[in-house]
Amino acid sequence: MTTTDTTRTCRGESVTTRRTAPAQRSGSSLPSAPGPAAAQVRSKPAQVRVAVYAEDLILQTGVVQQLRQRPEVELLSEGEAAGAEVSLLVVDALTETVAEHLRRLRLATSGRIGLVVGHFEAGGLQTIVEYGVAAVLRRSEADQDRLVHLITALANGEGVMPGDLLGELLDRIGLLQRTMLDGKGLTLSTLTAREAEMLRLVAEGFDTSEIAAKTSYSERTVKNVLHEIITRLGLRNRAHAVGYAMRRGLI
Repeated sequence: MTTTDTTRTCRGESVTTRRTAPAQRSGSSLPSAPGPAAAQVRSKPAQVRVAVYAEDLILQTGVVQQLRQRPEVELLSEGEAAGAEVSLLVVDALTETVAEHLRRLRLATSGRIGLVVGHFEAGGLQTIVEYGVAAVLRRSEADQDRLVHLITALANGEGVMPGDLLGELLDRIGLLQRTMLDGKGLTLSTLTAREAEMLRLVAEGFDTSEIAAKTSYSERTVKNVLHEIITRLGLRNRAHAVGYAMRRGLI
């Protein structure tokens, strides 16, 4: 029998493993190559890259400990957080400080944002919509399975929201349609002549200053108009808005 010592380095520590191979019998043939079934390599399930933020260490630790046990999730360190597919913010209530944190998250990451909140007050719905939150889970319901469901839904481009909040959101959309758009002959999915003109210019590759010069509006107005389109139609950015409008024949 032949004994081989192999040393490898793992996280700064040297680890030695010993492997003993049976001696070849004289005159025996070599083992045959493995068949197709044996040669197959099982691929590792895809993991969602997640960054967890919280108001305090206790809240963060509780969620992290639950997610660390799940193979569907790859938890990122603070230095890796900018590359997260999902940013999860855990808070007691939706305060002005939390709203500011959401605003910074929206600017700092291209991933989607989920909110785990203890107490959700009336009026908070507008804040989470404004700052790009796509999924909400109450902390009283945030067990391991529901947290993973929220994360995977966000990674798949879906949204998650408690039934009462979803009902409130639909009511607000209906109110917006009746009070802001009906009187102008508009719907949530149509564009004004000015909006269509600016999107056409974006599609042609013009930047904000060039669009302002061509339309005789200020740069601030151009930015506000494009932001309104993106927000009203639930889109991600200008490119997404152009694609949306072109697919529907709006420009």
